[in-house]
Amino acid sequence: MLLNPKKNTYGHLDERSRQIMLKTIEFFETKGKVSLKEDYEKRIWYRDFLDFLKKEKIFAHLLTPSHYGDENCRWDTYRNCDFNEILGFYGIPYWYAWQVTILGLGPIWMGNNEEVKRQTARLLDQGGIFGFGLSEKTHGADLYSSEMALTPLGDGKYVADGGKYYIGNGNEAALLSTFAKNSETDEYVFFVVETRHPNYECVQNVVSSQMYVSEYALHSYPITDAQILSTGEEAWDSALNTINVGKYNLGWASIGIATHSFYEAITHAANRNLYGKWVTDFPHIRQLFVDAYTRLTAMKLFALRNADYLRSASAADRRYLLYNPITKMKVTTQGEEVINLLWDVIAARGFEKDTYFEMAAHDIRSLPKLEGTVHVNMALIIKFMANYFFNPAPYPEIGKRSDPADDQFLFTQGPTKGLGKIQFHDFNIAYNSIELPNLAIFKAQIEVLKELLMTAPPSKEQQKDIDFLLILGELFTLVVYGQLVIENAKIQKIDDRLLDQIFDFMIRDFSKFALQLYSKTSSTERQMALCQKMIRKATVNPERFNHIWEAYVYPLNGAYEMNP
Repeated sequence: MLLNPKKNTYGHLDERSRQIMLKTIEFFETKGKVSLKEDYEKRIWYRDFLDFLKKEKIFAHLLTPSHYGDENCRWDTYRNCDFNEILGFYGIPYWYAWQVTILGLGPIWMGNNEEVKRQTARLLDQGGIFGFGLSEKTHGADLYSSEMALTPLGDGKYVADGGKYYIGNGNEAALLSTFAKNSETDEYVFFVVETRHPNYECVQNVVSSQMYVSEYALHSYPITDAQILSTGEEAWDSALNTINVGKYNLGWASIGIATHSFYEAITHAANRNLYGKWVTDFPHIRQLFVDAYTRLTAMKLFALRNADYLRSASAADRRYLLYNPITKMKVTTQGEEVINLLWDVIAARGFEKDTYFEMAAHDIRSLPKLEGTVHVNMALIIKFMANYFFNPAPYPEIGKRSDPADDQFLFTQGPTKGLGKIQFHDFNIAYNSIELPNLAIFKAQIEVLKELLMTAPPSKEQQKDIDFLLILGELFTLVVYGQLVIENAKIQKIDDRLLDQIFDFMIRDFSKFALQLYSKTSSTERQMALCQKMIRKATVNPERFNHIWEAYVYPLNGAYEMNP
């Protein structure tokens, strides 16, 4: 399941897509780890990377819908997953330029301005990057309080005034999609601005980083109807729907970072001798590595399965609106957990300047905090809990979506209201499709959670306690996470023993959150009794554990090292 850039041939992709992946890997391997780290430490803008993208027309082909570009152009989430993973694998600054370009393109492709769309296609073909002017310094992601003002002058002319904060690529984006309010009508509006315009001011890079996360200001910037993308509810929906698309990518960045770090950690530990023993001979070290490997495998299984639902979405099937925030929230926090486990193995080595790990340990922390915090995404996830558990609907089975098609629904998602009405297929279909010892225990934990929701649901006071709901949401999230992991394990033909070992950590995590819920001061006697029933121990199976170590984990010793 894990990416190895020196062995992956990308034979599952069409030839042009395959060449994009292989050439991107070649770019980074030719650059080498020493140069990569030097640019990172010195905060050097990645001009060489942008020149490479321009020469190879990579963003043009990956991010232009088919009807605006040549025969290689399409917005294909399946192949974009591979590109996401590669960029995360080599460094989040490179991934960030890609991510914020995707965000900037969202309101354009979702809008009604055909001329701007054609202009955007031309700019992508010329190697342009883009940005998403949404958040502001004072209000953060509070879109209701946006102070960027668009003032009408009559005859389809306006001026824009105000500032935006934490905006990627603001130093040289070809176009920045900017969210504002009409100063006369208070309507929301999206329009595009050019970073080279004299009325545009790039104030600063707000982070000390190789990537450019800008603060920018517009000073009586002239706008006409020709630059307006959407207004009113359509502008609002474009903002949220763009985030729905963009937040999915964060999980893949975590997968890439954690994978590269895993290779570095296992190779270091397996070749280090302490007290007359190889580090990887210590039982606790093997446990840390097996946990890290199974968590990483589950991350990829879930995120890849999420893509199938994202690509198959329609107005009648919006299940992706649950799975996407879980990819953003759960996969990224699992990435942090993988790094923590590996760091406990390699210890001081993780701080050394010649390692990829030193960079990864810093950057992995950012991903759960972008495109809405963990708390914001968990608040969204909880809205789906009742229908997920108690009101399933029939849906045709969705298989692996690897076809080279345009994911057109992403840009026609429509209104963002009515989340509580979205239904899901019965999660028991997946859980009952296979019998494994740890899966049986996990299913029993789920049944107790359902019993709690039915017989001892949160009181009105507990519903106002965000921390209480967050813990409950973590338990719910584990159920959804396990469901999609099982579905994709069947598609990918994952070894049953590996899947059973995945549910070893899932049982432990479920027990941990049950204990936290038990320990809340507001928990009732009934809730506490049910939480105690949720706390379970995974099956002890040394043969299964040793199989995972010998067949999957230890063989990664020396399997990949980036060119110097």
